[in-house]
Amino acid sequence: MLPTPMAQKDLTGLGEIQALLGRGTEFEGLLAFEGRVRIDGKFTGSVRSEGVLVLGDGAEVEADVEVGTLIVRGGVLRGNVNARQLIEIHADGAVHGDIAAPTIDIDKGCTFEGQVKMVKPPEEPRSGSHPVE
Repeated sequence: MLPTPMAQKDLTGLGEIQALLGRGTEFEGLLAFEGRVRIDGKFTGSVRSEGVLVLGDGAEVEADVEVGTLIVRGGVLRGNVNARQLIEIHADGAVHGDIAAPTIDIDKGCTFEGQVKMVKPPEEPRSGSHPVE
C-alpha cells in the first residue's frame, strides 16, 4: 500500500480559511468577508463580518472590529471589538482596546488593556411564538 499524502494542516483549528493576509503583507482599508479570515501581517482600517477573524503570531492590526467571532492567537490588536458570539485572547496575543461579546475568554499570560463588556447574545426568532398580551 502506498502512503497517502498528509492532509493540509489546519493552522487555526477552525476549519477552512477563506483568506489569509500573511506575514510581510500590509493592507489598509475596510476588510469585509464571509467565513474565516486569518491575519498574520499588518492591517489598518476596519473589519466588518459575521464570520470568524483569527489573528496569528505576526499580526499587527490597528482597527475597529465587528465580527461574529474574534480569536487572537498571537500578534497585537489596537482597536475596539464587538463580537456577536465570542472573543478569545490567547497567551501570545495582545489587545489594546475595549471588547464586547456574550462570551469572552482571556488566557493567563496575554496582554489586555481596555474595558470588558459582557453582552447578551442576539435573540433568535422563535417559530410559532406569540407575544403575550
